[in-house]
Amino acid sequence: MNRNLDTSLLRSFVSAAETGSMTTAANTLHITQGAVSQQIRRLEENFGCVLFRRGRRGLRLTDAGERLFGKAKRLLGLNDEIWTAMTARDVAGEIRFGTPADLVGTHLPPVLSAFARSHPQVDLSLVCAPSPQLADELAAGRLDLALVEEPLGRSAGGRSAGGRSAGECLSVERLAWFGGTGGEAHLKRPLPLSIVSDGCAFRPAILAALRGHGLEWKTVFESGNAEATVAAARMDLAVTAWLASAAPPGLEILPPEAGLPDLPSFAVNLHVAPSGVGAAAQELVRHLRETFRKAPRDAG
Repeated sequence: MNRNLDTSLLRSFVSAAETGSMTTAANTLHITQGAVSQQIRRLEENFGCVLFRRGRRGLRLTDAGERLFGKAKRLLGLNDEIWTAMTARDVAGEIRFGTPADLVGTHLPPVLSAFARSHPQVDLSLVCAPSPQLADELAAGRLDLALVEEPLGRSAGGRSAGGRSAGECLSVERLAWFGGTGGEAHLKRPLPLSIVSDGCAFRPAILAALRGHGLEWKTVFESGNAEATVAAARMDLAVTAWLASAAPPGLEILPPEAGLPDLPSFAVNLHVAPSGVGAAAQELVRHLRETFRKAPRDAG
């Protein structure tokens, strides 16, 4: 007897497995936590097995869940590939696309390369800037699209969004402490800190975490250039904070034993110009959604 798998159930399962949290999966999928729980329960009922165990650090896959995870990701990937192939359109025009520097070398190369190959008639301009500045540029009409890193439940302008970040949440990412590979800067007191200057979306969260932990620190390097900030940590002159999934080369995530305070998770939100966008930008939006959906996450 032929039976068909419901890809919406599988998508909730994969998102919960990747993030270790039904709440985070719900944010990523734009549905309620109750809906995610119900979909996973239906999947367990269909297969007659338990897929997750709850642990101190979130959800953990059972043996059955491990067997399903890889196959489910491949099936969803094929589903998305078919959808893209059958709905792709020939488009032309200009797109002004803004992104924070930390996403340029990690998340974006695959999607922008694929988009450029698929749509050679589109003229894509990339603007790299801190998230608050990108939000301002978008509001002023100088960008068509922007990826904006924002604290969960808050837009770049600080407005409440009913408990969710404004814009379309493409992923939820864990902010983590980084130090140079094999380095010892994290042992020093006051803690030497390499941090991006005032415009960085992460800066208020980093400083608030240090204050809340009662940990004395000093900034030994402060720059508007993200790569220069990372370089100071790479040389073991300081520690820095970065999205765990966008780990810069030459740095390693510091473990809990390092004694540094927990950092919050951030949403990577896709914002669209208030005036709307054309077909070319809408096509890039679709590519971004699919790429972030397929990417592994470490939301902690």
